[in-house]
Amino acid sequence: MAQIKEKEYKTNFDLNLWKRYLSFLKPYKKSLIMLIIIMVFVGAIDATFPYLSKYAIDNFVVKGTYENFYKFIMFYAFLIVFQTVNVYYLIAIAGKIDMGLCHDIRKSAFERLQSLSFSFFDTTQTGYLMARLTSDVSKLGDTLAWGIVDMVWGFSIMSFILFYLLSLNARLALYIILAIPVLFVISIYFQKRILSQYRKVRKLNSQITGSFNEGIMGAKTTKVLSTEDMHIGEFKNETGEMKKAAIRAAVLSSIYMPIVISLGSISTAFILVMGGKQVYLNMISYGTLVAFISYSIQFFEPVRELARVMAELISAQAAAERVIDLIETKPEIIDYSDDDSLKINGDVVFENVSFKYKEGEKVLENFNLNVKKGQSIALVGETGSGKSTIVNLVCRFYEPTEGTIYIDGVDYRKIPLKVLHSSLGYVLQTPHLFSGTVADNIRYGKLDATMEEIIEAAKLVNAHEFIMGLEKGYDTEVGEGGSKLSIGQRQLISLARAVISNPSIFILDEATSSVDAHTEHMIQDAINNVLKGRTSFIIAHRLSTIVSADRILVIDDGKILEEGSHKELLRKKGHYYSLYKNMLMSDIHLIS
Repeated sequence: MAQIKEKEYKTNFDLNLWKRYLSFLKPYKKSLIMLIIIMVFVGAIDATFPYLSKYAIDNFVVKGTYENFYKFIMFYAFLIVFQTVNVYYLIAIAGKIDMGLCHDIRKSAFERLQSLSFSFFDTTQTGYLMARLTSDVSKLGDTLAWGIVDMVWGFSIMSFILFYLLSLNARLALYIILAIPVLFVISIYFQKRILSQYRKVRKLNSQITGSFNEGIMGAKTTKVLSTEDMHIGEFKNETGEMKKAAIRAAVLSSIYMPIVISLGSISTAFILVMGGKQVYLNMISYGTLVAFISYSIQFFEPVRELARVMAELISAQAAAERVIDLIETKPEIIDYSDDDSLKINGDVVFENVSFKYKEGEKVLENFNLNVKKGQSIALVGETGSGKSTIVNLVCRFYEPTEGTIYIDGVDYRKIPLKVLHSSLGYVLQTPHLFSGTVADNIRYGKLDATMEEIIEAAKLVNAHEFIMGLEKGYDTEVGEGGSKLSIGQRQLISLARAVISNPSIFILDEATSSVDAHTEHMIQDAINNVLKGRTSFIIAHRLSTIVSADRILVIDDGKILEEGSHKELLRKKGHYYSLYKNMLMSDIHLIS
C-alpha cells in the first residue's frame, strides 16, 4: 500500500512546544492550582511519616515508655485520614483535567480540520489524522495531567525530605544530595536517545493506523483482487518496524531506570555504614539512623518518578509535535471579507487563470471563460484534462496560482467563503451520505430546514416517491455512507441536499455515470428541474446527459479545444463529433 510521507520531526526537547501546548490548560487554571496545593500537602505528609517513626523510636521504643503515646497515635491517624482525602481529590481533579484536555484538544483539532483547504487533504493520509486525534491526544492528556501530579509530588516530597535531613544531620544528608547532579547528567544523556526512538514509534503508529483505515475501506476490493496475502505481508512489515522501535525505546528506558535505582541503593549503603558508626559513637540517635535509611530510600522514589515523567514527556513530545502541528496548520484558502450580506447571482468569469497543484505540472494556463447567470456549461474531455480543476476553482476549494476569477464582477477572494459555499450546490459522482436518517441528510444542505422544505426539495428531484416507499419514509436510517440505499437513491438524496439551500451555482461532477439507464433518466429529469434559472457547470461522462447544455466546452490539457452547443459542435465535425460518434457506436454495440 502506498504511503504518503509524513512530516519529519528532528528537534531536541522543545520547551517552546510545551508552552504552546500548556495554553490548553488555561480553562483549568483553578483546578490546576488546587491540584498543586493538594500535591504539596501529599508530599509534605509523605515526608513526615519517617520523621514520626524517628520520634516514636527515640521517645517510646528506646526509652521504653508509653507516655503521651495515645496523642502520637491520634496525630498519626489524623495524618492518614487527611492523606486519604488528599489522594481522593488529586485523582478526581487530575482525571477532570485529563479528560478536559483531551476533549479540548480534539475539538480544536477537529475545528481546524474543517477549515483546512483541499490541498491539505491531498497530501495528508487519513490514518495519520486518525492517529493524531485518538492515540496521540490520549497520550498527551494522560502525560500532562498525571505528569503534573507526579512532578509536583516529586519536588514537594524531595524538598521536605531535604529539610528533614538537613535538620537531623547535614553531613549524612550530603550522601544523598551528591547523587542529584549525577542523576541530572544521566537524564540529559538518555533523554535524547529515548526521544529519537519514541518519535519513530509515533510515526510508525500513524502509518499503521493509516494501513488499518485503508484495509477497512478497501476490504471488498482486496477480496475481489485476492491480494490479502500481499496486504498482510505489508502490514506485518510495518508492525515489525514499530515493534523494533518500541523495543529499542523500552531497552533505553530499562537501562535508565536501574541506574537511578542503583544510585539510590549506593547512597543508602553509605548512610547505613556512616550512620551506623555515628550511632555506635552516640553522635546520632538510633531513631535518626532509621529515619535517614527511610529517607534515602524514599528520596530516590520521587527521583525515579521524575525520571519516569521525563521519559514520558520525551515520548509524548513526539505526539505533541504532531497534534500541535495539525492545530497550527494554516488554511491556504482564507477569508478576506466578513460581509455576510453579499448575494450571489451567478455570473462567473475566468481571467487569464493558471493553476498547478503543490506537486505537479500546471493544469491550467491562461484559461479564460465568461459565464452568464443561468447558463449551463458542460465540460467534456479525457481524464486529467482539467475539468474537475475548473469546477474546484469555481468553488474556491483551490485558488488560482495566477490570474483572477470574478463572480458577479467581484474578485471572488473578496466574497466570504461562507457566502460563496452557501450559494453552491455540488453533486459528486459518488455521493456520500452521513449516518442518520434520509431527512437528516437532506437537511445538511440547510441546517434550519423545516420538514416541509425537505419534502419539497425531495419532490423537486424526483426522490419523494422512493423515499416514501422506504420502511420509515424520511425517518429511515441510511447506514454508514448510505450503505442501505442504492447508488441511484443516494444520488437523488444528494441532489435534494444540494437544492434545498436554493443555490445560485450548481456543480454536477459526472452525477449519472455510476447508475443504470432507468435511474439515469430519473436523475436527468431531476437535474433539468433543478438547473432552471441557475448557473451550472456539468462534468459529463455520458454525453447524452449534456445535449441540452447552453454551452459545451471540450477541454484538453487545460485548454478549450472547442466550444458551442451540441448541434453546433456536431456540425463542426471536430473533437466533440468524434467523442459523440464513438459513444453512439459503443451504445449500439452494447445493445447488439
